[in-house]
Order: sequence, then structure tokens, then C-alpha cells
Amino acid sequence: MTLREGGAAMPSPVSLRLPLPACDATLRLHAHPTETPMNAHATFTRMEHSTKEDWDIITGEFMKISKTLPDRVLAHLLLLDGDTGGFAVDRLTHSLQTATLALKDGRDEEYVVCALLHDIGDTLGSYNHPDVAAAILKPFVGEANLWMVEHHGIFQGYNFFHHVGMDRNMRDRFRDHPHFDRTAEFIELYDNPAFDPAGETIPLAEFEPMVRRLFAVPRNTVYQAALDAMKARG
Repeated sequence: MTLREGGAAMPSPVSLRLPLPACDATLRLHAHPTETPMNAHATFTRMEHSTKEDWDIITGEFMKISKTLPDRVLAHLLLLDGDTGGFAVDRLTHSLQTATLALKDGRDEEYVVCALLHDIGDTLGSYNHPDVAAAILKPFVGEANLWMVEHHGIFQGYNFFHHVGMDRNMRDRFRDHPHFDRTAEFIELYDNPAFDPAGETIPLAEFEPMVRRLFAVPRNTVYQAALDAMKARG
């Protein structure tokens, strides 16, 4: 991938600072001693037979692997590198340009990360990529940004659905929703114009700290009480 500033192409620094691949992160986690015995495993074969001792082992492993979630998110985002899908820029460049436009426009960090990750579901959710992105972001973002990401595909459709035999006004079913204008604005200002080979594209390394901060603390998860208890125990 190349970055273009003022129309000039130059090598992308994205490749100069790749996030740790998930498999390496797992190896690193198990390379250091922890309070949990290295080969400790739960003993049950049916969930109903599990014990507190089993779950002490499982939650210990969960806390370790959850700390590397940002690594896995960043690694998955990089799967979009080089995948143009027929567009003028590859999907990673599109994601970076969308985030760049939002950042330059003064949007807050949560919004910028949502802009960066809005299409992260393209590789696994060929038919519902906004749902995949929303599922990843859901524990960490507010309701307005979550709705925006989850529905951005239909709102972007206003710009092209009529070319592929679909109703470009499909978004109108949400006309009375409180986040309609927010989502339409996201498309118009950031997602829609982010297919420009000559557009400014801030490298992923600049957004990486934002991703790590956002994914550090979940704010909306069914496991919140358990997380609070684990943190209290240290």
C-alpha cells in the first residue's frame, strides 16, 4: 500500500509497525510464568458440572488473552491491506482515509476508532460486514456510535444501491431514528469520500494508541459483574 500526500506516492509506514499477530501474542503469553499453572485446565466435560476451581483457571486465562484483544483487532484490520475488491483503493486505505477525515475534522477518539474499524468485517461478513464491526465495537462504545457503525452500510447505499438493482432510499425506513442524521453525516463527510488514491492517509501506527485505549476497558458487557470481581481480587 502507498500513502499519498499532495498527490505524491511514497511507501506506507503501516508495514513498518505491524501489530503482534494473534498467534505470536498467544505464544508470548504462555512464555512467561503466571499465577495459573502452565498446563492447568478445567476438568469438566459438561458445563453444568463445572466448579469454581475450574472457573478460576478459565477466568485467569481470559484475563490474559483479553489484554491482547487490541493486537488481534489490529492484525485483523491489516487483512484489508491489498484487497481492493475492484475499488480505486484497497480496503485498508479506505479505512485509514475514513479515520483520517474524522480525525482532521476534530472528532473524538471513540468516533475516530469507529471510523477506522467500520469496515473491519469485510473479510468475514461478506453479506453483513457492518454487523461484524458493530459486534466487535459493542462492548467499548456508546449507543450512538454503535448504531452508526451497525447501519452505515444501508446509509452508504444511498450513493450506489440504484446501480445494483436496489432501493437507494432504503435508509428512509430509519428516518425518524434519533441517530439518522449522525449516520448520514458519517457517510457524507468521512465514508463516502474515502476512496481517493490521492487522498491523505494517516498511517495505522498513528491510530494504534487510540485502538489500544478504547479496547482497554469494556463498558457494556454481560460479564461486567464478573470483571469487577476479578479486578477487585487483583
